[in-house]
Amino acid sequence: MATIRNFGFIAQLRSEASSHVIRYRDGRVKQSGRGLVFWFAPETASIAEVPMDDREMTLFVKGRSQDFQTVAVQGTVGWHVVDPGRLAERVDFSINLRTGKPQGEPIEKIQARIAGIANQAVQQYLGQAPVRALLDAGPAPLRERLQAVVAADPALIDIGVAAVTVRLTNLTPTSELERALQTPTFEALQQKADEATFERRALAVEKERAIAENEMATRTELARREKLLIAEEAENARNRATGAAEAQQVEAAAEAERIRTVEGARAEAERQRIAIYRDLPPAILLGLAAQQLAGKLEKIEHVNVTPDLLATVLGEFRKSPAVIEAR
Repeated sequence: MATIRNFGFIAQLRSEASSHVIRYRDGRVKQSGRGLVFWFAPETASIAEVPMDDREMTLFVKGRSQDFQTVAVQGTVGWHVVDPGRLAERVDFSINLRTGKPQGEPIEKIQARIAGIANQAVQQYLGQAPVRALLDAGPAPLRERLQAVVAADPALIDIGVAAVTVRLTNLTPTSELERALQTPTFEALQQKADEATFERRALAVEKERAIAENEMATRTELARREKLLIAEEAENARNRATGAAEAQQVEAAAEAERIRTVEGARAEAERQRIAIYRDLPPAILLGLAAQQLAGKLEKIEHVNVTPDLLATVLGEFRKSPAVIEAR
């Protein structure tokens, strides 16, 4: 904004290098340029100040897609003045000669014209495709198209303004449509998550089954080995019992043989002794019996000898004296 100092009937204007100042007098251009400093008479002068720096305006457009869905477009459009003289002729950039401030709103008028051009281009672009195709394509195709339109629009060229940059941040559907469009994606992601969960569960079940089968196989093998061990122990016990029985049989046979041998010898000795006693006369047998009796008198407390017994014994001695003498 230009700085104006008033000194009664005369004033001084000092402008910045980013502003193009045009001083008119009697309807004609007296001075024109950037960063001018000059004196003028407020009563006879008219001054316009045109900004020459780059400007940016916010762009927000709502349109309908081919399938009648609302889509919002947000971004910015950058523009600058290329012909300040022509712009000053078409748009009022005159300033207050006491304060230096613009008397109207020329910047807003220019931006409104750019917004109108951009809105029309955006509406046409959105109406040519369904919402899914627009969102899948993103803002890049629309940005290229919009930049080409505003750069070549004759309404801007006619006033000496050029749109230099177009930036679009996004294409956004309504919240209800956005949720509806996100639902298939969410469901697909949820389905993939569920499938992953099922796969993990199936893998866990498979591992548990493998572990259970391994444990069962281990138990089966242990049972089989235990069965073999029991069978071997039983066989060993049978072998030991058989060995013990055979040993007992051998021992019993040996003992029986020994008993038979001893008893046989004893029986033989007894037969021989009996054979000796068989041929002896009764008197001798009585004498021997008396001898045996005499050897045991110390142990016998009472002996009863009847007369009949004594007579019988003496009779036997009388019958066979010769035999006794011969022996």
